[in-house]
Amino acid sequence: MLGLSKPKTKTKRARILVVDDQREMIEIIRHRLGASGWEILAANNGQEGLDKALQEQPDLILLDTMMPVMDGHEMLAELRKTPETKDIPVIMCTGCSEADDVLKASAYNVSDYITKPFNLAELGTRIRQVLDN
Repeated sequence: MLGLSKPKTKTKRARILVVDDQREMIEIIRHRLGASGWEILAANNGQEGLDKALQEQPDLILLDTMMPVMDGHEMLAELRKTPETKDIPVIMCTGCSEADDVLKASAYNVSDYITKPFNLAELGTRIRQVLDN
């Protein structure tokens, strides 16, 4: 499994919503993290992600920034002002590494920020850290 170990019992059945407009990225994450015991949900843009977050109440959201319809920052703003989703942890997984983008995301209390391309083993470790807190 290339460095991804099975999550602890506490997080074994955690549901993770991946919001990214790149279908290949969703499939890679679904395949690799799903093999680690997490249930992977997916959305292709911020609006779809927001709808799924409200409907499914995932344990964690992996959120891209640059997407059509509603970008990641817009989705994050909506998540945080909605009582049902305001406390869902979010890890930004994006190609944007500029300081302004990181600051904008941190203003919404994201749990972590990882830039693409990223190592899937590192992503798994960061997910476990967030879910175990």
